[in-house]
Amino acid sequence: MGLKNKRKSTDQGVTSIQNDYVRSVELQEKKQQAHKIRLVRRLSVFGILAAICLLWIVTTMYSQTRDIADKKEEKAEAVAELEAAEDKQIKLEEHIQLLNDEDYLAKLARKEYFLSEEGEIIFSIPENEENEDGKE
Repeated sequence: MGLKNKRKSTDQGVTSIQNDYVRSVELQEKKQQAHKIRLVRRLSVFGILAAICLLWIVTTMYSQTRDIADKKEEKAEAVAELEAAEDKQIKLEEHIQLLNDEDYLAKLARKEYFLSEEGEIIFSIPENEENEDGKE
């Protein structure tokens, strides 16, 4: 039995020899095929993990870019508010300086409250009637 070779017929009508060498070659081919399958599986898993990591990185960068744009917009609004507040503060400080001037206070009192010095006569002309007469 050991010396007799078992023969199998294939679809092509050729019979294959079944000896130790053929079995070892077939075993080696099966190992190579199994190695290729494991390699493909490992590469597939690695590819999927790489794709997931890449997707996570891209979404993180997109959200951070959007957040940065929002922060820049908020900063621009805050800077505009700050400039407006500084302008208002400068105007108020100038107004305080004017209110400390006695000549300005006297002029303001005459204009707003119709106060007069001795011997002055105040004439009040309505501004609305002047504008209407000038237009017609």
